[in-house]
Amino acid sequence: MKKIRYWLNLFNATVGFVVAGGLVFILLFTNRWTKAALYPVRHDLPTGDLLRSKNIPFEEVTLTTTDGLSLAAWYTPPQNNAVILVAHGYNDNRPESFHVMFARNGYGVLSWDFRAHGGSEGELSTLGYYEQMDVAAALEFALAQEGVEHVGAWGGSMGAATLILSASEQPEIEALVADSAFPSLDSVMQLNMPIKLFQPFILFWGEYYSGMEFEAVNAEAVIHAISPRPVFIIDGWEGGAVEMNAPYRLYDAALEPKELWVEDGVSHLGMYGNNPARYERKVIRFFDEWLLTR
Repeated sequence: MKKIRYWLNLFNATVGFVVAGGLVFILLFTNRWTKAALYPVRHDLPTGDLLRSKNIPFEEVTLTTTDGLSLAAWYTPPQNNAVILVAHGYNDNRPESFHVMFARNGYGVLSWDFRAHGGSEGELSTLGYYEQMDVAAALEFALAQEGVEHVGAWGGSMGAATLILSASEQPEIEALVADSAFPSLDSVMQLNMPIKLFQPFILFWGEYYSGMEFEAVNAEAVIHAISPRPVFIIDGWEGGAVEMNAPYRLYDAALEPKELWVEDGVSHLGMYGNNPARYERKVIRFFDEWLLTR
């Protein structure tokens, strides 16, 4: 009897140690994974060399958010009374190629580095939660500039999802191109952390460090509110950083007027690089129609 009790106690202790050790591992792993996502490593600062080489006039400006952060930005005045806000993706900087694309077609352009990216202040990136304050600062700046009568917006990935959230509440954004947007932050987490056991811990650490509500970053839930303003959803059908059905989920949730452009074999944020001339024609046609002829 004593032997049986001994082995039972040993078994229970072993199980306890294994469970405790597993829990510690999960806590440490998900903590590290979440912090790496919330505090991205910055890339080299954007230089503006492409803008200069294409003879695009621009000035360096600073945007100030309502929570006191300074955001580095470039501004090109419009030739057609319309400005395009250019919002980059996660772990990226101001995309010079898109600034050039809009400016050479007569549009004013305001491109900026989101908080915790590029030359902007801040250390915490929330993939759309606090970044809505960055969009609000950009919109306020654009509307205050001389000769600006209309504002459209282009966003890629995180920038696209953030603009959907912002445009649902900011009617001053009159037309939106959303390239490679994710439907929700939850969908991104599920795709990039497929081990379901870990997801509640990531949710806990994410909200603990940032103070945000994950479920509030849900472009799919609010995109309908952009109507009657138009939205143009663009994505490649290869998956990657967002789920493959993301553009269809967003398109189905949006109300008219809306457009969808999806192609097979194109990666996340790869539609421009796949055929820059066609991309430019489609996007400029969209903005011309909704910003210049109404």
